[in-house]
Amino acid sequence: MSDFLEIWSYLAENQLLWLSGTLAAYVLADKLFRAAGRTPYLNPVLISVLILACLLWLTDTSFPVYFEGAQFIHFMLGPATVALAVPLFINFARVRKSLLPILAALFAGSLTAIISAVGIAWALGISGESLLSLAPKSATAPVAMGISDSIGGSPTLTAVLVLLTGVIGAVAATPLLNLLRIKDWRARGFATGVAAHGIGTARAFQVNDTAGAFAAVGMGLNALLTALLVPLLIALML
Repeated sequence: MSDFLEIWSYLAENQLLWLSGTLAAYVLADKLFRAAGRTPYLNPVLISVLILACLLWLTDTSFPVYFEGAQFIHFMLGPATVALAVPLFINFARVRKSLLPILAALFAGSLTAIISAVGIAWALGISGESLLSLAPKSATAPVAMGISDSIGGSPTLTAVLVLLTGVIGAVAATPLLNLLRIKDWRARGFATGVAAHGIGTARAFQVNDTAGAFAAVGMGLNALLTALLVPLLIALML
């Protein structure tokens, strides 16, 4: 046991350890996801988070130590956000044909996500920084964290809430949309992208290419609209 602890102490000093561990956790989670027939209940993001959380707990590793090694993945969120312009450009013609329904759905989805989250939390007695951190939780992580910081929330807490929103959306979207008998892949994808940002979009691509394309459009547009609406709504609501 002492030999293992010595080896672990040596490895923990290497910043590549947690970057490699994060990638390995996701690869393992994705294999489980595929082996289970791509069931939404074994979402690879959720499983990899659970694997890493258990590993950090077992090794008594603090989050700052983990983040120091895995921060390259966090850095890549920036380029990934900029890359949202690609599906918008590719699907511009299709979006233009459905512009009015898309704008109506976008405003409805963004407003509902912001007002319901803040309103329910406030009714349950949550206030201050925690309440403000909830407002942008349906936008993609880099945008949501920036919004949270600008309105006095906690970017770290917002990142956790964004992750939970995405995972829950990815798990619930397909069963819920099936229950509602919504068959148009454009509507299904767009709704998933607006409600569950990148994780939901990844799930939409797994189900149908058209749904994935419109989910990417919804995610990108919702990030932009959320950045505009949250400061205004928070000023009016609080």
